[in-house]
Amino acid sequence: MDRLGIPHELRWGFLGVLVFMLGHGVEASFVAPVIGQGLGNNAVVPTLVAMYGVAVIIASYMSGALSDLFGPRRVMALGAAIWVIFEACFLFSLHLGSTPLTMASYFFRGFGYPLFAFSFLVWVNTVVPSKRNGAAVGWFYVMFTGGLPTFGSLYAVILIPLFGGGYGGEIRTMASSAAFVVAGFLIVWFGVKERQGRSRLAPEEESAGAVIGSGLRLTVKRPKIFMGFLVRLINTSPEYGMFIILPAVITTDLKFGQQRWLLMTVAVYAGNIIFNAMFGTIGDHWGWQRTVKWIGITGSALGLLAWWYVAHWVTPGSTVGFVLATAAGVIFGIMLAGFVPMGAIMPALAPDDKGAAIAMYTTAAGGAAFSGAAVVAIVKPWAGNIGVVWAFVALYVVGFILVSFLKVDADTKGARAH
Repeated sequence: MDRLGIPHELRWGFLGVLVFMLGHGVEASFVAPVIGQGLGNNAVVPTLVAMYGVAVIIASYMSGALSDLFGPRRVMALGAAIWVIFEACFLFSLHLGSTPLTMASYFFRGFGYPLFAFSFLVWVNTVVPSKRNGAAVGWFYVMFTGGLPTFGSLYAVILIPLFGGGYGGEIRTMASSAAFVVAGFLIVWFGVKERQGRSRLAPEEESAGAVIGSGLRLTVKRPKIFMGFLVRLINTSPEYGMFIILPAVITTDLKFGQQRWLLMTVAVYAGNIIFNAMFGTIGDHWGWQRTVKWIGITGSALGLLAWWYVAHWVTPGSTVGFVLATAAGVIFGIMLAGFVPMGAIMPALAPDDKGAAIAMYTTAAGGAAFSGAAVVAIVKPWAGNIGVVWAFVALYVVGFILVSFLKVDADTKGARAH
């Protein structure tokens, strides 16, 4: 397992992340319309999702800082507790039809999954030797994406009809997802025996304020860290943005229905799962920067355009059209995996401040939920859905330029052979 890039002592942690994110990912492909229906107001959904994204950004940054202060294991427990408590509050608020309570509970629930998942990523970077770092990060995203949205959406495909379908079936399916979140936490808590993640990672002489602010100070001190932050932010912004606009487009406008939309989501991100570990290993051998630039950025931009346009070119509601549209989406999902080496590039840009660099990486990873929703909220009112798609393509162009400056020692000529 070590040779594959999965540290043997953390093996149960990878499984725990998969199970936890499965629970979290159950709602990913249908929560936006559920909120709109529950509150009787679709207009509030982009704002609510953007607020949720703000919580995710804060929690993603704090996952690194708090892991340095208290150890990743304790922070993962905190994240699981927050998710379960505020998921219950969120569903109850929807039942009441209260917009303020729904917005507040959904916002606070946004702190849950980053504290759990990204604290484990800190744990991984603490334990894994640098020569296998790309592969290890790749396996982390196999588990992360395996749950959110792949197996989570597959679970929804099966459970929503069993729970009666419609809005009621969706709500019951979301409620049942908490069982996976709890199970994922228990797997990590009782299965992982590795000692470093149980205690403080930062030097004892550093104050709590210094540790918490280290990522922000590093960003100011090293502009390339900020550039890397932007590249990682751009990485999955389209994923979260498309989850806002595509459900209605695929299910209603193109007449494929909810079940086919959920199956399409499973297929698209199953491709991503398969290639996450592969592109992490490719990056370790071919070059991290090169993999991100040509596979991650260029491939994702072309894949996103293919997904959108093929879906609109085929016959609405047809089986052949669904297969072709899904195949185009799978290309996008596969190419997203090309960004995996960013998880190795960021700490390599600041070898003496790896913890702070990882904090900025996880902040960007979580911040994509906000930036994706923000692009939709800003662009859609005046340019429509097609404008949103091209806005994301423009962001990929920006990422292509930025990543050209992110050269690290591991990518220099002869370093790979050594």
